Amino acid sequence: MRLGSGSFAACCVVVEVLGLAVFLRGFFPAPVRSTSSSEHRAEAPVPEPAAGASSNWTKLPPPLFSKVVIVLIDALRDDFVFGSKGVKFMPYTSYLVEKGAAHSFVAEAKPPTVTMPRIKALMTGSLPGFVDVVRNLNSPALLEDSVLRQAKAAGKRIIFYGDETWVKLFPKHFVEYDGTTSFFVSDYTEVDNNVTRHLDKVLKRGDWDVLILHYLGLDHIGHVFGPSSPLIGHKLSEMDGILTRIHTSLLSEERKALSPSLLVLCGDHGMSETGSHGASSLEEVNTPLILISSSFERKPGDIRQPKHVQQTDLAVTLAVGLGLPIPKNSVGSLLFPVIEGKPMREQLRFLHLNSVQLSKLLQESVPSYEKEPGFEQFKVSERLHRNWIKLYLEENSSAALLNLGVKLRRQYLDAIRTLSLSLSRQVAQYDIYSMVVGTVVVLEVLALLLLSIPQALSNKAELEVPLLSPMFSLLFYLMFLVLSAIHVIVCTSTESSCYFCSLSWLTAAGVMVLISALLCAVVSALSEMFVDGKLQRKNTGPSNSRWSELDLLILLGTMGHVLSLGASSFIEEEHQTWYFLTSTLCLALCHEIYRNCFLGNCCEPGLGGAVVALQDEDAGKVHKSHTPLDSLRGSEKWMALASPWVILTCCRLLRSLNQTGVQWAHRPDLGHWLTRGIVEARFVYIFILGILFTGARDLLKSQVAAANPKCKAVGLWEMYSGLALLAALLLRPHNLPVLVLSLLIQTLMTSFIWKPLGHDAAEVTVMHYWFGQAFFYFQGNSNSISTVDVSVGFVGLDSYMEIPAVLLTAFATYAGPVLWAIHLVNFLSSETCRGPAMSHACFCYALVCSFPVSVYIILVTSLRYHLFIWSVFSPKLLYEGMHLLITAAVCLFFTAMDQTGTRSRISS
Repeated sequence: MRLGSGSFAACCVVVEVLGLAVFLRGFFPAPVRSTSSSEHRAEAPVPEPAAGASSNWTKLPPPLFSKVVIVLIDALRDDFVFGSKGVKFMPYTSYLVEKGAAHSFVAEAKPPTVTMPRIKALMTGSLPGFVDVVRNLNSPALLEDSVLRQAKAAGKRIIFYGDETWVKLFPKHFVEYDGTTSFFVSDYTEVDNNVTRHLDKVLKRGDWDVLILHYLGLDHIGHVFGPSSPLIGHKLSEMDGILTRIHTSLLSEERKALSPSLLVLCGDHGMSETGSHGASSLEEVNTPLILISSSFERKPGDIRQPKHVQQTDLAVTLAVGLGLPIPKNSVGSLLFPVIEGKPMREQLRFLHLNSVQLSKLLQESVPSYEKEPGFEQFKVSERLHRNWIKLYLEENSSAALLNLGVKLRRQYLDAIRTLSLSLSRQVAQYDIYSMVVGTVVVLEVLALLLLSIPQALSNKAELEVPLLSPMFSLLFYLMFLVLSAIHVIVCTSTESSCYFCSLSWLTAAGVMVLISALLCAVVSALSEMFVDGKLQRKNTGPSNSRWSELDLLILLGTMGHVLSLGASSFIEEEHQTWYFLTSTLCLALCHEIYRNCFLGNCCEPGLGGAVVALQDEDAGKVHKSHTPLDSLRGSEKWMALASPWVILTCCRLLRSLNQTGVQWAHRPDLGHWLTRGIVEARFVYIFILGILFTGARDLLKSQVAAANPKCKAVGLWEMYSGLALLAALLLRPHNLPVLVLSLLIQTLMTSFIWKPLGHDAAEVTVMHYWFGQAFFYFQGNSNSISTVDVSVGFVGLDSYMEIPAVLLTAFATYAGPVLWAIHLVNFLSSETCRGPAMSHACFCYALVCSFPVSVYIILVTSLRYHLFIWSVFSPKLLYEGMHLLITAAVCLFFTAMDQTGTRSRISS
């Protein structure tokens, strides 16, 4: 079966997307969960360690607090409370931290630092999977054990106001709630007023046990204006006033009820220097955690520095404070200062419950749990606890009892800390089988693309896919039987859950058919290449073709970039790689232009041009050699000579426009100097839709009527102009120079480099890809999730609409690669004499995008236990997945345009 190289490349990329999806499903599995957590069943609490035949404590300790109020301020950074801003804008909170009855901590949030997984961590005590960063857009109901689930089962009444993510996670847990949309980041006033308006009424009522308030305004200010905006201080003052009202009301109620309450002030995550979040910088992971209660004793002059704890520690602390069982999947440690004022027996009882829960989770998640240091420490602690109980029942006031209790308490704390650390390391169990299946598909596609290069880039731009040959059929059936046997063996013997094994047998068989067909195609391509190469060496002499310097630069640059992805530092600073490659490319193009100009026949004598004479041996005539720059005259020659330096200067200016990466992200760059209104943006949307409609109409006219190719080119340029205008509307104001200089560079390279020098489609395609990647980082993007600007998804919207917001955010993030890819289609469509150029470009674009993805999944598989696997390598994997989706769309668009051009050439 013969296929055009463009159609073949598009099919390969689509298959590669499917393979990458299977790999991602295995690489981002569900975290470690207790096997008994699927359904909530009331279990008897673990009794106190037995001391002979004496009766022991078999019930849960009574609640420490009658009411709990949780005030969660979204994106509350630790220095907003404990730093100079806290002293200035939150005086009441600062007083409680320094002198009041409170315990303050710096709670570390594990990446991804987005709202939904952080709420799960706070309420379940578990570490959510990294894939929750995707589910954050539309949170599903939380089925695992949590503090709120235990509270509801115990008959406690819970009220919630704020971010509707809580309502989605806990849909049946609140007796009263009012959710607000969290993604409409342009609103930072009403979103908090809708929470505060309930406050006075609910505080006067006594018909609740837990009150949760989630304020979003601070996070929205950060997204739109950044952490240095004056609005941050105003919002912190507002939050301090709200905390004052709540604390005053709770103290008043305590005087009447004579039972202490607990007020919790915390953040779900922090805020980067650009105002976003999602990554693992200190500003994003460090959040304040303040526990305020009249039951906390504090002596005069007692100065306490905030201790560093884990965000997951709050769940077990809340469970103990409310007299509830600890959530089964919690990996957190009890915050000991909360119970240090209690009698020794109660302290040991709380610590025993925490250590038992952690040891059970360890037994269910680690086969060799008995060899874990934490488990051994726990067993030693239990033995000491039995001895202490025996001594306590005999005489409960001796010095030996106190000393043994202090030693036992220290032993329990060490065991809990070690168990928690062991479980945190075991948080992800990779689905190796699904990862292997996805990797095999991706690598087969890459091998097929590499082996098809000679045919795909030939003048015909076609290649033979041997799907019906006898050898192909025999090998196919053998491979299918072998893969089916492996699938049955793996799925019947595996003890852990496997996504690929959970698929229906028909779907799994379809994937095996695909793998077998791809492998047979690779083998056939290899054998055909070997035979053709042998015949060619026999029938022809040595080839005169050689690689140009530009070809070598493109090859080595692409290979070097892919290999650099194996180091975390190069991923964090990948923008520097692309800046270097594009700058080097500009210098190489400058060298090529000058060589053609000064050593060829394109320059006038005033420019130092030389005429090269070639002797025609047959006719005895002298010809002047013609270089690609012969068509340029006058000022155009000077523009051709200057264009690489202009492009290089533009790239250097763009580098300083947005500081990105990690090492230099804190350096200042240009601020925001322009804002847009909703009405104006909607007018621009209408204008853009009109341009896109006109362009699509011209494209359809050229396809249906087989009109002149110029009509198709006009339609493409109209669509490109509409998307460029959309990018200008969505990009941050200070990023408008990025768009302007991008258009300028495209114009210069089209007029004075690609056309005059006659670069082939493959070289032009790779250059477009390089510059598209560079402009992705020129926008201020990085391989960190925190640089995704969600505020652009609400330009022109006065309420949250999920699909338009997601599409606008995705386009704004990838505006650079998308615009350069569409410009490539436009450029090749306007070159009517290039024949199979569009097919060649489609194939090269698929190959140059597939190569990094294929190599990178091997790298992340081998580095899956690396220290930075979740903070550095995993976000890059998601970005590579998005790049591959864009590549698939571009290749399909290439194929459609190529088919249109083919029909036009045939009809003409």
